[in-house]
Amino acid sequence: MRKSIYSPEQSELLSLLREKRKEAGLSQIELAKRLSRSQSFVSKYESGELRLDLVQLSLVCRALGTSLSSFVRQFERRANEG
Repeated sequence: MRKSIYSPEQSELLSLLREKRKEAGLSQIELAKRLSRSQSFVSKYESGELRLDLVQLSLVCRALGTSLSSFVRQFERRANEG
């Protein structure tokens, strides 16, 4: 099994996270405030430098106004298209 950090699926996940933030009309700073985190936290996970665990991903989704299950469905559709 290849390392997922460089996989097309990981790239798709990062892309979807950025898109969802922009769709919500939030800057990295605004999202970070909603998460009670620093802007660098958002920047690092969006760039792939930091990987989110399931709990963190759920909190990010909530801050973006979407559910984790909806986000995962979108990710799966897009990952399966590629």
